[in-house]
Amino acid sequence: MGMAASSGGKGGRRRRGVPRYRAMADINMTPFIDVMLVLLIIFMVAAPLLSSGVPIDLPATKAGELNIDKKPIAVAIDDRGDIYLMDQKIADADLVAGVKAQAKDGVDERVYVRASKGVTYGRVAEIMSNLTAAGFKKVALVTTQEKK
Repeated sequence: MGMAASSGGKGGRRRRGVPRYRAMADINMTPFIDVMLVLLIIFMVAAPLLSSGVPIDLPATKAGELNIDKKPIAVAIDDRGDIYLMDQKIADADLVAGVKAQAKDGVDERVYVRASKGVTYGRVAEIMSNLTAAGFKKVALVTTQEKK
């Protein structure tokens, strides 16, 4: 009565200690997730660096922020009086032609002038008068908000 019936194959015993490997049908997601996390960190670090333009010390005012839908045409004047159009240095004589080339809506396009605190009022007025003489009537000054 102590005999058991075997289910077949080589005496009915399994070999112990020797695993049988089968082909894995699953995709290993760990390397994919690692790469995605590294790319996420890279973009999180690089994004603030891309949004900055010409470093300018803007004056502070009590005016609120403007809601804009598209990227405006930006003219910046640094401490030395150099002019930048959309973060690219440009000569005084080429400013109006460069703004006209950037303006998709023609002279109805809004132009923002950012000037450093150290720039003289006359230099800012000269740039703004050149833009308004070219037909741009929506020329505005950009400032930062005062901190309370």
